[in-house]
Amino acid sequence: MFGECHAHVIMDGKNYKAAVALHKERPNEAVIREHLSAWQQADITFVRDGGDAYGVSERARELAGEYGIDYRTPIFAIHKRGHYGGIVGLPYDDRQGYRELVQEARKRGADFIKIMISGIMEFDTFGKLTEEGLDGDEIAYLIETAHDAGLRVMAHGNGGAVVRAAIGAGVDTLEHGNYMEEETICQLAESDTIWIPTFAPTGNLIGCGRFPDEQVKAILVRQQKAVRFGFEQGARIGLGSDSGAYLVPHGQGLMDEYAFMKEAVGRENAEALDRRLAESEAWIRENMKRG
Repeated sequence: MFGECHAHVIMDGKNYKAAVALHKERPNEAVIREHLSAWQQADITFVRDGGDAYGVSERARELAGEYGIDYRTPIFAIHKRGHYGGIVGLPYDDRQGYRELVQEARKRGADFIKIMISGIMEFDTFGKLTEEGLDGDEIAYLIETAHDAGLRVMAHGNGGAVVRAAIGAGVDTLEHGNYMEEETICQLAESDTIWIPTFAPTGNLIGCGRFPDEQVKAILVRQQKAVRFGFEQGARIGLGSDSGAYLVPHGQGLMDEYAFMKEAVGRENAEALDRRLAESEAWIRENMKRG
């Protein structure tokens, strides 16, 4: 089985607020072990977490060896105050504040830095994001500062402008990447950036009744077409389900993600896809870890 390159151990795939509440006093070890066990039962031996504000992924990394799992975490994700990202991390107000958070993450043994540079999809309205995101100069500063500190960068980003800025600044992995134009995907394919498209949080919503299915299907199909185009252009693509997100359970979420991925690139390309996914995972394992 492939590794899980985008996970959130603090979440449970059911109810975000209830899941987080279990850890507000201290990381809930019983819950963490339950999630590690789910990955273990799915034969997943590598997990890269997206971070949280309560030390949960930090504790998961300490326990993961008992389950045969190589666990990586940024400790917490970093977002600009007033913008999307509080769900998984800590805010900064200015550049000095950002630098201080990078150093805090480094001191706590972060395997990489996770930054939040855009909003997320409005699942009831195809083509719409909750916010456009940060400007290009700020995105470049975030990435360059982390690199200068000796840390690779994982960036949550949707929409063409923020993605172009991130790729131009040398971001190491791009998470989600919804609503990219072909020009942006070509830029991605020409770069060293690995794209983790996370289909499962969208695809697994179909039929649940929470959002209009026609809107959700349109979002999924667009992302699958984008990944097919990126695959054909030679983009580096990795497998990560955003496990813990609503209706994306730990373990099973990665299997769902792989099914959506194969559907996107065409089952006739399964062997080539597997090679590319394995290469991306190997790079992440080798490079996104504590020094």
